[in-house]
Amino acid sequence: MTEESVETLYLLGKEDLIVGVSSFVKRPPESRKKKKISAFTHANIKKIVELKPDLILGFSDIQKDIASELIGLGFNVFIANHRSLNETLDYIINLGSLVGERDNALRLVHRYEELIETMREESSRLSVRPKVYLEEWDEPMICGIQWFSEIAEVCGGIDICSLESHGSLAKDRFVSKEFVSQKNPDIILASWCGKKVDLKSFEKRLGWSDINAVKNGHIYELEPEIFLQPGPALFESGLELLSGIIKNWSESLS
Repeated sequence: MTEESVETLYLLGKEDLIVGVSSFVKRPPESRKKKKISAFTHANIKKIVELKPDLILGFSDIQKDIASELIGLGFNVFIANHRSLNETLDYIINLGSLVGERDNALRLVHRYEELIETMREESSRLSVRPKVYLEEWDEPMICGIQWFSEIAEVCGGIDICSLESHGSLAKDRFVSKEFVSQKNPDIILASWCGKKVDLKSFEKRLGWSDINAVKNGHIYELEPEIFLQPGPALFESGLELLSGIIKNWSESLS
């Protein structure tokens, strides 16, 4: 019922175990051929029952009601609730252990840890680090969650909402137009879950025309399937994408 578990299982060579996936799953592309059994906040319980899975994987308290119903029907359910990059790495190891691939999972995590350190070292060479605003939703405005914030920091950014990003629930991460305007970010990175980002809308927000990111055209849409799921996509694709954006900003200063 979640994206990150699917990509993890493919990377561990256990894709044959997957009998059903969320309709949001896009990575890897071949996973889209799997039977769709859920969205994120609801699931087709009848379809799941028919598939007779040995284990059901989900994510966050948002899926607690679905999980409760499935547990009541006698299924084994594993719901993860990780929020940080370190917790995401732990999740990969835990999932690997559940499917008998702990050693492979450890090797995968070791590769990601090395990649993180490489990116940290590269970003440390930046003469100036940009202030970054990460947005998950526009109305109400919701700033990026912790793993989103941390990956931006690894790539050299300074998240203007680093404190707020630790709120695990969306309502804990509401921010105002005035707050962002006062922080004056150099880069705006938007990834709206389930909705295309309207890049032009940022310059229309009250008081935002003087924000550096708006004035200088450093507003970017990021793919939700990479940045809004705490799984391998963050490391497989996210680090390189963010690093490229921040390097582009840095070069624009010269």
